Amino acid sequence: MRYTVKIGERLVGDGQPTYIVGEIGINHNGDLEVAKSLMAAAKNAGIDAVKFQKRTPEICVPPEQQGQMRDTPWGYISYLDYRYKVEFDEAAYAEIDRFAKELNLDWFASSWDIPSLEFMEKFNPPAHKIPSALLTDKELLRAHRKTGKPLIISTGMSTMDQIKDAIDVVGEDNLILCHTTSSYPCPPDELNLRMIQTLREEYHCPIGYSGHEVGLVPTVVASALGACLVERHITLDRAMWGSDQSASVEPQGIATLVKYIRVTEKSLGDGVKKVYDSEQSSLKKLRRVSQ
Repeated sequence: MRYTVKIGERLVGDGQPTYIVGEIGINHNGDLEVAKSLMAAAKNAGIDAVKFQKRTPEICVPPEQQGQMRDTPWGYISYLDYRYKVEFDEAAYAEIDRFAKELNLDWFASSWDIPSLEFMEKFNPPAHKIPSALLTDKELLRAHRKTGKPLIISTGMSTMDQIKDAIDVVGEDNLILCHTTSSYPCPPDELNLRMIQTLREEYHCPIGYSGHEVGLVPTVVASALGACLVERHITLDRAMWGSDQSASVEPQGIATLVKYIRVTEKSLGDGVKKVYDSEQSSLKKLRRVSQ
């Protein structure tokens, strides 16, 4: 059976073109112009959607970490202050929403807490993403499901039992489940891409892949293995400050990734053996038949 979910104007699932998401996350470092440049690069490359992250810092940063000091582009400040620096306010997201409409580009976010989810709902996103870290937060899962929007859930650092528990909360309808390994960057021997097939056999919903590896090949292979949605972090420059930059893809790489995935889709075919018109000349010249 084929499973599909509608995100915006696109059907996502078996038999559909791979839905490609560029994870901007916090790679904008709190700079709206950087965010818009990444959105434009994603659109130019042929990416279908971009994704941000939204947090309420005083909720999401554990109390014992809030006062920890760290070096940042804004000086030597507390971890809590740093988290505020990389959060966009309502006016910034209104501009992101306006610019996305101008580009005809889907956008949504990972909301790390219920106030952030309520904030994001103001912009009527076509879907919500639940990050791996929150797969076990059942209160947040229930709040997401109440929005009625399609949900995308990543499964990094989770057991099969934890994945099942999450799906027991949200159900399989209007859900895309993404295989993920949550290390940044992820070594090839921990990518475990065959989990895509395992999840496809286990659940009645489209299966995707959220990659944190260096390079493009594993993400293309993921699409060949049946990932109907693929997500990669994107950046203007991997040398930029930030913990996710090194596992991100720069603009030229984004365009290459999209091209490789689209070629892979065409190459897979339908699994039915046939003799193509392009083979006819070779057939006539080279075929030998004997009894």
